[in-house]
Amino acid sequence: MGEVDPAFIQAIDRRPNPKPKNSSLIDEIPTIDLSALSTGLEENDLRETDSSPSDVSGHAKLVSEIGHACKNWGFFQVVNHGVPLELGRKIEDVAKKFFELPGEEKRKVKRDMVNALGYHDGEHTKNVRDWKEVFDFLVEDQTAVPASHEPGDEELRVLTNQWPQYPPEFREVCQEYAQAVEKLAYKLLGLIALSLGQPQNRFDDYFKDHQTSLVRLNHYPPCPSPHLALGVGPHKDAGALTVLAQDDVGGLEVRRKSDGEWSPVTPIPDAYIINVGDIVQVWSNDKYKSVEHRVVVNSEKERFSIPFFFFPAHHVMVKPLEELLSDGNPAKYREYNWGKFYATRNRSDFKKQEVENIQIHHFKLPESEALESASVTANKVLLEKRQRIEAAARKFFALPLEEKRKIRRDEKSMFEKSKS
Repeated sequence: MGEVDPAFIQAIDRRPNPKPKNSSLIDEIPTIDLSALSTGLEENDLRETDSSPSDVSGHAKLVSEIGHACKNWGFFQVVNHGVPLELGRKIEDVAKKFFELPGEEKRKVKRDMVNALGYHDGEHTKNVRDWKEVFDFLVEDQTAVPASHEPGDEELRVLTNQWPQYPPEFREVCQEYAQAVEKLAYKLLGLIALSLGQPQNRFDDYFKDHQTSLVRLNHYPPCPSPHLALGVGPHKDAGALTVLAQDDVGGLEVRRKSDGEWSPVTPIPDAYIINVGDIVQVWSNDKYKSVEHRVVVNSEKERFSIPFFFFPAHHVMVKPLEELLSDGNPAKYREYNWGKFYATRNRSDFKKQEVENIQIHHFKLPESEALESASVTANKVLLEKRQRIEAAARKFFALPLEEKRKIRRDEKSMFEKSKS
């Protein structure tokens, strides 16, 4: 990818901060151990089970941890997840072999506006080109999606995976990996359903009858100007869940809900990074929210990552779950068709758009927008007040000792007042 083309350069306010942060002061996303699922309890609804108390308590703890992570972070890592470790190493190996191929070989399976599957090296996020190259393939070898993003166009087209000739084991490894990670995604979605007080299989039907889930192989080459470009610009994931495998290089950063700062995600060997997508945000009526994240690059090391995007079937209508709604918690979104949303969103992968690409906030109901705006404003005011108080406190404690002692409290008089 040579020198940085202007197409890659981020706006000043979106560029990564080159100043190193004290890692001891950085909050990490939670890490959750899924070994409790090995008992097979995940096949039962937590509210109706004959399992032993020790198994139930372990599973209940797991559901609680998942709910807490979804609510407070929108991101978490999982270990002891059940995906064979050797399979993870195999797909990383074939990904590296594929991206090492000459450009003309990779472009033999290049995706285009007709079939958005295969190799691509010109993807945009928020109208800025990403410093990466990718290979996309469906979990199902082919699936139907809307032919266009136009609301009145009901025509469907079939997307079909295209596979490179080299490495020869590429297709077999990719398909085996997709099936294994799909099982993990269903387990995680079941735990999320339970954390919302719903049956474990509450969301399963949305992914039957030709789900549109896909796996992406990402390659981030070394970048000569990592302070100007990003591997992936700030964005939120449109689907239900993302299950991400990454190597030991690191680069993923999550925008913390607590203060809006970027928090790097430290790679844990053989762990998967999970994040809530926009669909779960809508289903949960904003109880769980998808979170903005990005990928920073470096000038020395290449990075590989493999996200699994859990997408429903094209015909699914996405809306808040009726079971979660009440007079005190009315629907915050009007329903939208996933297939049309997906088709519209994909248009920005290939070229810049004159207007903001489709987002779930475009489906926010007006009253909900007003309430959220008021909440954001109130939180901003509180944050500004806290920052002013902290600044004043720092200035005071920086004064010479004799200055601070001029207003030293009188312990005797304070004691006498407290007795009266």
